[in-house]
Amino acid sequence: MDKFEGINEKINLRDIKSSFILKKVFSFLSDKQLLNMIIYNKKLQKILLVDINDYKKISGKYKVGGKNGKGSEYIINENKLIFEGEYLNGKRNGKGKEYYKGKLIYEGEYLNGERNGKGKGKEYKYNDKLEFEGEYFNGKKWNGKEKKYNWKGRLIFEGEYLNGKRNGKGKDYYDDGQLEFEGEYLNDKRNGKGKEYHFDGKLMFEGEFLNGNKWNGKVKEYYNFKCNLLFEGEYLCGRRNGKGKEYNTENILIFEGEYLNNERNGKGREYDWNGELIFEGEYLNGKRNGKGKEYNTDGILIFEGEYLNGSRNGKGKELYDDKLKFEGEYLNGERWNGKGIEYYDCILDFEGEYLNGKRNGKGKEYYDNGKLMFEGEYLNGERNGKGKEFYNNGKLMFEGEYLNGRRNGKGKKYDNTGKIMIECEYLNGEIIK
Repeated sequence: MDKFEGINEKINLRDIKSSFILKKVFSFLSDKQLLNMIIYNKKLQKILLVDINDYKKISGKYKVGGKNGKGSEYIINENKLIFEGEYLNGKRNGKGKEYYKGKLIYEGEYLNGERNGKGKGKEYKYNDKLEFEGEYFNGKKWNGKEKKYNWKGRLIFEGEYLNGKRNGKGKDYYDDGQLEFEGEYLNDKRNGKGKEYHFDGKLMFEGEFLNGNKWNGKVKEYYNFKCNLLFEGEYLCGRRNGKGKEYNTENILIFEGEYLNNERNGKGREYDWNGELIFEGEYLNGKRNGKGKEYNTDGILIFEGEYLNGSRNGKGKELYDDKLKFEGEYLNGERWNGKGIEYYDCILDFEGEYLNGKRNGKGKEYYDNGKLMFEGEYLNGERNGKGKEFYNNGKLMFEGEYLNGRRNGKGKKYDNTGKIMIECEYLNGEIIK
């Protein structure tokens, strides 16, 4: 084995390419001066095709190629140890130790200048804590256990390595040391069983992960930068599937029911911003579909029937103060065909038949005091056909024919005692004969 020279001893330049030319050109310089000139003159290195990085620093000087045995490396002009160990053909081979600012950062085996084989080391240079113990391959952590720290010296990961990646059991931590995840890894990603935690310590997810994503299990979702719960329920294939609950920003329940592919699907209950029940029934693709019931803010039933794409569609009953307001068919949220009752300012206004969303067929209109004002036939929302009008005291005012909401055709007019006053013909509400 070659014995490397000390810091004050001369180093032979024979192993440096073109050194014989340099010695002739710069014959007035000593070997030591010539070596220093090569080390610090990058232009000269380039001209002479000398790669100074090929030569290791030994005892304050560069080690020339071809050396074998034990040796040490130092930082230029600082005499600070950065490596001590074994060499083969000028490269680190065998057992060795690395240092940073006087502190041991690696101890283990080398091959062809790289960490290879069993060893102990750390990546961060901010603390003295061991970060990895196991096997290295071409300078990389390969098989073993790792503990990783941030610049503050706080643990941010601990777990197992296989083939250079996180594989097996492990734990992730937030920067403040709070546990973020515990479970299984595959190829550097969360895969398999695991638990995920909110930064306040609350359990966010428990189940299975796939390629780093929550996949199957129970989950809790929170609003960003807040601890307010957004959702809790079941996941399947990385989405909301199964039973779940949604909350508003005030942690008030706004929905509970079934999900499919992240959407409300199946039976569910919907609540307003204050947590009062406003709907219960069936959902499809996030919208009300199928049978359902609506409630007002006092919890009183106001509608019961069928829905399509979020609106009332199909058969239904509309209620007011526990009394039937409309019963029939709805289309896109509007009354369409059937019998109904209308109120104005909580006072009965109309009752009768509907067709295509308008008053069609027989019907009745009322005064504000609930007295009958008109009864007769309607078409397209207007009085059309035969009808009768009444005074506020209930006595007959007029009976005859209507067209587009006005008296048209034959009719009889009465006084407020019910006696006939005149029998005549009308046109657009005016007497013509």
